[in-house]
Amino acid sequence: MSDGKLEVVRAGALTTLQDLGRFGHAHLGVPRSGALDQPAHALANRLVGNTADTATLETTLTGVAVRAGRSMTVAVTGAPAAVRIDGRPAAFGSPVYVPTGAVLEVGTAACGLRSYVAVGGGIDVPPVLGSRSTDLLSGLGPAPLRDGDVLPLGAAQGQPCYADTVFWPGPPRELVLPVLPGPRDDWFTHAALRTLAAARFTISTQSNRIALRTEGPVLERAVHGELPSEGMVIGAIQVPPDGRPVVFLADSPTTGGYPVIGVVPERRLAVAAQAVPGLPLRFVPVRRRVRAG
Repeated sequence: MSDGKLEVVRAGALTTLQDLGRFGHAHLGVPRSGALDQPAHALANRLVGNTADTATLETTLTGVAVRAGRSMTVAVTGAPAAVRIDGRPAAFGSPVYVPTGAVLEVGTAACGLRSYVAVGGGIDVPPVLGSRSTDLLSGLGPAPLRDGDVLPLGAAQGQPCYADTVFWPGPPRELVLPVLPGPRDDWFTHAALRTLAAARFTISTQSNRIALRTEGPVLERAVHGELPSEGMVIGAIQVPPDGRPVVFLADSPTTGGYPVIGVVPERRLAVAAQAVPGLPLRFVPVRRRVRAG
């Protein structure tokens, strides 16, 4: 393998390339995409000296293994997992050196779901609409990794950031999401609104980068008519005909025809990236603050 390349030895269950996402194309029906756990993505890049918009590898549950075509600095963040270089243990959450030809392996997540692998210089695939992110809904960007893929690397951007301690919260044992009610909360019964606020749901095995799907109580609608398709935002809690709320994530569609009972503020969604199937979920309605004067 030539210098400046990264060979995929083991792709894992689902490993994609992600950066901060595609902005400004919702009117064309193009989702935002980008890293689901953006703070973990940004930290991995910072540790190896990259800017936050540099593409990283986002793994899902079972990790990834790659062979270095040149010596490089890497960092793994997000869901905690064993890190090995040619079989020898290496640090998680810290910049580590990988010599030419060595295999970096990220193991199965000990808890949580998604880990992030940053390489000094980043993954330098051609951007599509301004982003190198894989979009599972539209198919834009590079395809999910497969064994044997070879990825180009960019030139190193800066110096690695070493620290004695990097504080990082562990994946949640219960997912608690604040909810701003509306815009279609009036399409639901008072009982449904109480259920949303008081009941405990669980994360469904059908969840993915497009949406968190839930299992648990059903939210009863007060209005049973059809709703014309309208714009959607990341964090929208849409309620399909089965009555079980669905939380839109980074690869979600930009329009939808089911009523949105509330919206999770985007800055509070990063923790949802680490929500494993079966994890308890609670919604906590909050009200918008009104500034005086």
